[in-house]
Amino acid sequence: MDKFVYERELAAAGYGYICGVDEVGRGPLAGPVVCAAVIMPADCVIAGVDDSKKLSARKREFLAEEIKKRATALSVCRVEADVIDRINILEATKLCMKNAVESLSVTPSFVITDGNMTLDIAIPQKCIVKGDEKSYTIGCASIVAKVFRDALMDEYAERYPAYGFERNKGYGTREHIEAIISSGLCPLHRRSFVSKWSGGAKN
Repeated sequence: MDKFVYERELAAAGYGYICGVDEVGRGPLAGPVVCAAVIMPADCVIAGVDDSKKLSARKREFLAEEIKKRATALSVCRVEADVIDRINILEATKLCMKNAVESLSVTPSFVITDGNMTLDIAIPQKCIVKGDEKSYTIGCASIVAKVFRDALMDEYAERYPAYGFERNKGYGTREHIEAIISSGLCPLHRRSFVSKWSGGAKN
């Protein structure tokens, strides 16, 4: 698959700084949603960039470091569980993506996002379903976001060891759900996601 189709079309239309945006963590029961925005140089091709879910953890970590070193601009933002509960996960994801774009040190000429969400930004944009598979730039953002969130959940595992966050990254595995039932909730849990298991616990 040619992963530069969108980038070439936008470059031909005169857009110089093309920003790819992706998120990770929409589905977990605990932890933030994390979004990365990345502008890569037009002549920079890092072999192996793909949808982060298709790569091993070791490969993702290697590629994330390469992307950080070679990016024209890069930012990572997160929206925490309490905000997700307050405004819902879709709005939280859009807010996170917006914040990531607006945190870049270079203002993008055009923004391409994974999925089908329109962002509240004053920059031309296009959303691409399965963009992390189809676009090199979105793929770079996918990898950076995934590595950042996984490392964050590993840190949280030390603070809240009952839930196995180092293994499940906050997703609803059997181990995680059983821990919620037996131990209640921690501050990282999305109350709107776990009410059927937590019995309304506020631990």
